Amino acid sequence: MDHGAPSIFESLESDVRSYCRGWPTVFDRAQGSRMYDEDGHEYLDFFAGAGSLNYGHNNPVLKRALLDYIERDGVTHGLDMSTTAKRAFLESFQNIILRPRELPYKVMFPGPTGTNAVEAALKLARKVKGRESIVSFTNAFHGMSLGSLAVSGNAFKRASAGIPLAHTVLMPYDGYLGDRVSDHLFLEGLLTVAGSGLDRPAAVIVETVQGEGGINVARAEWLRALQELCHRQDMLLIVDDIQMGCGRTGAFFSFEEAGIVPDIVTVSKSISGYGLPMALTLFKPELDVWEPGEHNGTFRGNNPAFVTAAAALETYWTDGPAMEKQTRVRNEQMARSLGAMADERPGDVVTYRGRGLVWGLEFRDEGRASAVARRAFDIGLLIETSGTRDRVVKLLPALTITCDELEEGLRILGRAVRDTA
Repeated sequence: MDHGAPSIFESLESDVRSYCRGWPTVFDRAQGSRMYDEDGHEYLDFFAGAGSLNYGHNNPVLKRALLDYIERDGVTHGLDMSTTAKRAFLESFQNIILRPRELPYKVMFPGPTGTNAVEAALKLARKVKGRESIVSFTNAFHGMSLGSLAVSGNAFKRASAGIPLAHTVLMPYDGYLGDRVSDHLFLEGLLTVAGSGLDRPAAVIVETVQGEGGINVARAEWLRALQELCHRQDMLLIVDDIQMGCGRTGAFFSFEEAGIVPDIVTVSKSISGYGLPMALTLFKPELDVWEPGEHNGTFRGNNPAFVTAAAALETYWTDGPAMEKQTRVRNEQMARSLGAMADERPGDVVTYRGRGLVWGLEFRDEGRASAVARRAFDIGLLIETSGTRDRVVKLLPALTITCDELEEGLRILGRAVRDTA
């Protein structure tokens, strides 16, 4: 191969590609929390498929279930037909996740991706309430299709739509305005004061932890107050749990610790457990006003994903408290290490924040996080950046990572911070 010539990726693939630019190598295989390129270099993965691989790469239990299903010629593509694989997933989801939490949700398969789940949630909320607008929050990210972009805050991504993104109301996320504005009072004032010009929205959509927005963590009391506001003002509460669900913050759903029960929940990324495309839109039974076929999609019946999803639930969530306890231990390990980095470089690091196994290290200077991520790649660690002007290094290791692997990755991160200072 002529390494001086443009690769097939450069000559044929669109310039829209992004992650490969920060990690300029060709990956060949992966297992657990490690990836290997075609030249044999090893990388610890603190990215986990943007949160799609909570149980690591090629998890052996999930892989075995998938291979067994394929080898017996199990249905691969099923639209919304009833299949044994879908039934097994629904039964596992009901018995392991919903019933123990006393969550009444109906399950909708809206399509294979997170933005499909968000689009379905927005459409359903508007249909139920007969209103157009949706409240969303500063620094939110909900997907790249038009409806999802309309409730996202990232200016660069919004601009890619090419058309006005309407029927949304932007409000400050928890902590965005510091202590200058009491929680939700501004929004409620707009809704109740004559002459505000604000039509009553159908719903509010929120992330309990904003991942793409910079690992901004909403307080439990803020989330509870938001739910109460929605109830008072006849709006539905949608929690986008696409990246923060499936145990990422500790509990299976990230909103559990706040003690709230959203009207609608979007789930994707790690619900399949194996990185296979799969998404759910969950909603209270009284909201199930769909007509047959009113919202559908060719690939909403990804049966191999149902197989690995059921195996993941049965393997890791039958004893949910054990999984949550392990994540809490890793959480404390992350907090200690990032706290030490922040204490070591007070003029460089603004703060660190997170929940469970999603953490961010925020730097003062623009471009600093990107430099740290590039250096981390050079010395064997995959991390990405997030937040306003990419000032935050985002850490998203697999939930199954060992304490030793986590410590190894944090040591590499610390070295990358020092090397680029």
